[in-house]
Amino acid sequence: MKFAKWVFIVAGIWGISVLTPFYWLVDVTGRRYSPPMDYPHFFYGFISVALVWQIAFLMIGTNPARFRQWMILAILEKLGYVTTLAVLRLQDRISSIDVQPLAPDLLLGILFIVAFVKTRPEAASAR
Repeated sequence: MKFAKWVFIVAGIWGISVLTPFYWLVDVTGRRYSPPMDYPHFFYGFISVALVWQIAFLMIGTNPARFRQWMILAILEKLGYVTTLAVLRLQDRISSIDVQPLAPDLLLGILFIVAFVKTRPEAASAR
């Protein structure tokens, strides 16, 4: 259970530290593509939803056995993003540079699967 605790806490802290600066990096993001100010609802909406997931990772890390079912959703969150980037790259709709965020999310997705397998479900009587 220590493994799952550390994996999810580190994932949450890392995610918050990586995503939060995007609130102030709108101009950098708009250099390669149309500026996010053309679609602020998608840009800021993505960041806010992604940040909520980082908080969910921290919650899972506080009690992995209790929140074990949430790990399935966390796995889907990571692998869904990885799959999206892979498909877009295979369709040549994004560059190889744009696929780079796939690596840490793929690693975290795999670690989330391992954490799920290693974590025993909380006993029904303990709830």
